[in-house]
Amino acid sequence: MGCGNLFFTILITFSVALITYNIIISANAPLKQDFPGPSRPSIKVDPLIKMPLHRKSSSSEESKKRLLFHTAVTASDSVYNTWQCRVMYYWFKKVRDEGGDESGMGGFTRILHSGKPDQFMDEIPTFVAQPLPAGMDQGYIVLNRPWAFVQWLQQADIKEDYILMSEPDHIIVKPIPNLARDGLGAAFPFFYIEPKKYETVLRKYFPKEKGPISNIDPIGNSPVIVGKEFLKKIAPTWMNVSLAMKKDPETDKAFGWVLEMYAYAVASALHGVRNILHKDFMIQPPWDKEIGKTYIIHYTYGCDYTMKGELTYGKIGEWRFDKRSYDKVAPPKNLTLPPPGVPESVVTLVKMVNEATANIPNWWS
Repeated sequence: MGCGNLFFTILITFSVALITYNIIISANAPLKQDFPGPSRPSIKVDPLIKMPLHRKSSSSEESKKRLLFHTAVTASDSVYNTWQCRVMYYWFKKVRDEGGDESGMGGFTRILHSGKPDQFMDEIPTFVAQPLPAGMDQGYIVLNRPWAFVQWLQQADIKEDYILMSEPDHIIVKPIPNLARDGLGAAFPFFYIEPKKYETVLRKYFPKEKGPISNIDPIGNSPVIVGKEFLKKIAPTWMNVSLAMKKDPETDKAFGWVLEMYAYAVASALHGVRNILHKDFMIQPPWDKEIGKTYIIHYTYGCDYTMKGELTYGKIGEWRFDKRSYDKVAPPKNLTLPPPGVPESVVTLVKMVNEATANIPNWWS
C-alpha cells in the first residue's frame, strides 16, 4: 500500500513538472496555430437565440446521469477568495439539495491554485493545484485559472460528463439545468467581449483559415457549461493563448483585465466548440435590477445607494455593498439590509450573504 502511494505521488509530481515545463516553453515561443481538436459539429442552429432546432430527448436514468455537470471554481487562498467560496458553496449545496428533476447539478470542486491545502479542505471539496512558476503571471493572477483547470482535468476523477465553470463571487439562486446540448456549450454573453471590434488583434491567435471572426463567441470562461472531453482539449489551448496574449503588448493593452476571458473564447473557437448564449444565465447587480429567470447572481460590481434608494455608482453611497470592502477581512454576520427603493437583485444578494454567514459553522465574526 505504501509503495502504491509512493508511486502515485511520483507520477503526479512528474506530470506537474512536465506541464510546468511545457507552459514555460509555450510562454517563450511563438503560439502554434495548429491546435488539435474536434471539427465543429454539423447541427442546425437558430441564429437568433442560438438554440439547437433538433434535440434528442431521453427519460432514461442513464441519460439523466450523462447530463449532470460538475461545478468547478478556481480560487487562491486569500481571505477575499475564501469567504466568497464559502458563501458560494453554501448556496450550491442548498439549491442542489432542493432541486427537482430538471437540475443538472452534480458534484463540486474548489480548485485551489495556492499549491498547498488550507483550513477549509473539509468544508469545501477541494483540489490543490500548483500556481504558475514565479513571475509568469506578470502580476495578473487570473492567468493561474487556465493552468489550474489543466491540472484538475488531467489529475482528478470527475464523474460527470459536463463541467460548469463558475467563480467565487457567484451565488446560485435556483437549480441550474444542463443548458449545453449536442456538442454546443452554454455560456453567458458579455457585452464587453467584442470579437469584431478587435478582429485585427484576435487574428494573431485565430487565423483567417479558422473561419470568420464571428466564430468567436462573446463569452468568457464563466459561467460556461461545456462537455468534459471538449474542455480537456480546450483548457491547454486556453492556457497557451492566455500566456501568449499577456506576453504581447498590443493584446495586453487592448484587453486588460478581460484578457483571459478573450483567451477562453478564442480557445473554444479554435476547437470548433460554439456556445448557446443564455442572457438569463446570470444577473449582475446593480445594473440588473430583478431576479427574473436567472440562475446566478454575480456580484462583481459595487452597489452604492443613498438612504432614499438612489444609485450613486462611482461614488461611495450612504449604504453600500461591495465585495472589495472585504479583501482583507470577511464580511460580518447580519449585514445591514439596503434602504427602501433599492432593486430586488441587490436586496436578494445581501439577504443571501447574510443567510450563508449565519449558517456556515465558524464564520470569522
